[in-house]
Amino acid sequence: MLVLVDLDDTLCNTWDASRYAVLRLIPFLLRRRKFRAFLYILTARYRELEQSKELHILDLDRIIERVMEKVYSRVPREELEEMERLVDGVFFSNLRLFPDAIPFLEGLRRMNARVVLVTDSSTRWQRKKLEYLGIKDYFDALIISGETGYSKLEPHNFRLARRLFPGESEVYVVGDRDDTDMRGGKGIGATTILVSRGYFKGRLAKHADYVVKDLREALEVIEREHKNRAEA
Repeated sequence: MLVLVDLDDTLCNTWDASRYAVLRLIPFLLRRRKFRAFLYILTARYRELEQSKELHILDLDRIIERVMEKVYSRVPREELEEMERLVDGVFFSNLRLFPDAIPFLEGLRRMNARVVLVTDSSTRWQRKKLEYLGIKDYFDALIISGETGYSKLEPHNFRLARRLFPGESEVYVVGDRDDTDMRGGKGIGATTILVSRGYFKGRLAKHADYVVKDLREALEVIEREHKNRAEA
């Protein structure tokens, strides 16, 4: 059995931690009269970045840098570095595993599943999260967009995960985003399980075989599917 698992908003509260970081950034912007950047955040124009393949391989610090460059023609390097230190500190002080993450990973381990993390963002950012959260050893392989150069908006990383374990015919993908995790899973013939929480909660699910509210339900789906296949 092979299980491909997303990190952000599937195993940990990345959206909430990012939101806290951005909220702490707002007073900084106002003190420095960066009103256009404040309005960019206030009007949620950052949603236009969701389909940017380039930004899916960057960490939060670099994304904020790109946003500032998009809004302003030039931002002093010292201001960018100060913003990055602020964002980094607030983000990690608020980053938490969801309560069901360890029971889910332990459940997969008991089933002798091969578990591959398939995640967007930069190498530095994602590996730092894994060390901070203490879950790196649960994975048989790590596929990070910042390392492969491909975001999960493309099929490459899912195909790469599949090629790492060619002998596994029973494949599952568990994630929180339909147009990346679920679509990528369908592209490799996997059973797709959408965990409806975080930033993308409530979005239309076109590619999910199952929609669940948490990882406890996701594990139940995998256990049930695995049992049915064994009995078939």
